[in-house]
Amino acid sequence: MAVIFTFLVFFISVLLLSSLFLVGTGRRRRPPLPPGPKGWALLGNLLQLGTKPHRTLQALSQSHGSAGLLRLRLGTVDAIVISSASAAAKCFRSHDAILTSRPPNSVGKYITYNFEDLIMAPYGPRWQMLRKVCSTHLLSTKALDSFRHVWDEDVAMDVRELTSGREAAVDVGGLVNTCVTNALAHVLIGRQEIVGGEEAAEFKEIAAEMTTLAGQFNVGHFIPWIGWLDLQDLNKKMMKSRVRFGEFLEKIIEEHSSKGIDYAKDFLSVLIQINGEPNAKHDELTNINIKALLQDMFIAGTDTTSITIEWLLSELLRHPHILARAQHELDSVAGRNRLISQSDLPKVPFLDAIVKETLRLHPPVPLSVPRMATEDCEIDGYLIPKGAYLLVNIWAIGRDLATWHDDPNEFDPDRFVPGSPHESADVKGINNFELIPFGAGRRRCAGTKLGIRMVHFVTAMMLHAFDWTLPDGSMGDLLDMEESYGATMPKTRPLMAKATPRLAPQAYL
Repeated sequence: MAVIFTFLVFFISVLLLSSLFLVGTGRRRRPPLPPGPKGWALLGNLLQLGTKPHRTLQALSQSHGSAGLLRLRLGTVDAIVISSASAAAKCFRSHDAILTSRPPNSVGKYITYNFEDLIMAPYGPRWQMLRKVCSTHLLSTKALDSFRHVWDEDVAMDVRELTSGREAAVDVGGLVNTCVTNALAHVLIGRQEIVGGEEAAEFKEIAAEMTTLAGQFNVGHFIPWIGWLDLQDLNKKMMKSRVRFGEFLEKIIEEHSSKGIDYAKDFLSVLIQINGEPNAKHDELTNINIKALLQDMFIAGTDTTSITIEWLLSELLRHPHILARAQHELDSVAGRNRLISQSDLPKVPFLDAIVKETLRLHPPVPLSVPRMATEDCEIDGYLIPKGAYLLVNIWAIGRDLATWHDDPNEFDPDRFVPGSPHESADVKGINNFELIPFGAGRRRCAGTKLGIRMVHFVTAMMLHAFDWTLPDGSMGDLLDMEESYGATMPKTRPLMAKATPRLAPQAYL
């Protein structure tokens, strides 16, 4: 009996110790959340974001984060902020599929027709279909090459208009926006102007308003039980802007649909054809999808391009020796008796370096469109919990000291010239993650090729065709370089500059 009692005591002890070991091991197996600052009850860290969240998040990541990861509590939501190239690489190389969905929010609901567009649609077969349509008919290399002659003509026309007796300084961002909008309209809807006359200014105003609204941190996203109150009046404003913008698009679509169309000419004609195919499935491409896709292309395509070029020229006016090098390179390729063309662009590596350096310092979208984790995953020993929002601080990654060792706040295109440490850096967000102005992974911007091509070509044309100076002989180093914040990051004060023709007169004919 004593032996049996001793055995039972031993057996029970082993079971208890094993249970404690397993529980302890299980707890240790679940990694901790990334570190982050303490927040307020209910609001969490919402009040700490400030008016320029990209800067605030960089500072918080440096003071409270670890390995480029920072955890915030935004109301009821866990938000994980990525602020380093190494953390971004680990996210998108190993866990991209888990981090590809979009969180439900008012931007998708009120601006993008209840998530019917490409940018905000949840990841899945429908999003894949929309991306395939856009990639095949508009954004592939083959499609972009087919539009080359259109852009050459459209941009050359704008350059000639700029030479016709304009002595005063011009709003560079507005000028580029008009140029890019016209070129994009030609390939999207088959005509050079979206709308004319007084409506054109209203169209651009609404597009800018939607971009600003989309970038605001809406308290209702993060504290759902007060979302219906719309305390910031953002939902109402977003819906109003979408309706106004939609009225322009509806006119264009109706006009297209009522005419006999050559379906090889423009993107809208292709969309209408796909929508009207007898064998098309009902849920493949709807009229709402068409409107939402056009809205994506016009707003994202024009705003980001014009913002990038305005920042680029601002930096060159502050660094005239870099501007002179760029113009010398362009002259060596195209001379001074003709305008530069898209076929010349592969021969100007220093211009490519200038574009990359501008995108590093002044990414047009400083914080990526939020993603949402669909499963738990682990990065650098930290847990990214299911349902957490993922924010990629593109602005901070461009200033990450672990990657950009030599004064990351200085504008220096030589970082990217042949033979430099970052010579192989690209902006595609597939293999390299130190420079991701268009995002990374599956949800990177579908229009990356289009955006890069437009920035390179319009910039090359502007620098080659004109000498640029500030009004009244102002010095470039005194130029205001303050940025505003929204979904995009424009200059707070628009760049005003004077363009003086520098080529032979026959080049502008």
